[in-house]
Amino acid sequence: MQTDRPLTVALMNDYEIVVRGLARMLEPFAERIEIVELAIAAPSAAAVDVALYDTFAADMIFGREVKAERFVMYTVETSDHFVSAARANGADGVLSKSLSPEQLVEALERIRDGEFLVLTGSGKNESGGDWPARTRGLSEREAEIVSLITHGLGNDDIADRLFLSINTVKSYIRSAYRKMGVKTRSQAVLWGVDHGFKKPDSRIRAREHTP
Repeated sequence: MQTDRPLTVALMNDYEIVVRGLARMLEPFAERIEIVELAIAAPSAAAVDVALYDTFAADMIFGREVKAERFVMYTVETSDHFVSAARANGADGVLSKSLSPEQLVEALERIRDGEFLVLTGSGKNESGGDWPARTRGLSEREAEIVSLITHGLGNDDIADRLFLSINTVKSYIRSAYRKMGVKTRSQAVLWGVDHGFKKPDSRIRAREHTP
């Protein structure tokens, strides 16, 4: 059912830089969207209209783990395989990171009002938010893969997690290594630890959004 009140949203990801970057991206739409919670390394505990889950370097979280009315995946991956898995895990929508902020807000409003949406957007499939080592020149997908390497995942596991072919994973690794100035996996892990890719050792309590 449509409503004129602002959409209430919780933002979720394991990395604080990711959720805060997404919050900044949505700030110009404060009259339409109210960010109630930043859930960092924990499922959202807020009773909001929509929990927006940024899938950067993270496992697919089940929608039933959050208290929101709707659970939405915000992702660079919008393949049929991913969408099917997202729906099976309780998602009420899958939204591409290539959507403009205006398109993202509109899509969240539509999902709040009862639509199931899969929007792939167009152009470069990368968000306007933030991620670890962005200032070091890593693309969002390269940074995702470096994060997973930092946490000990092998190439096959990374391919499965990100719904990519093994050859695509290897290509991203080569390009990331060039930008990082490393040649071996052990060097990449040390680089990742030094540049903000280490996640919390355990999931922490979700925190309320503060300016």
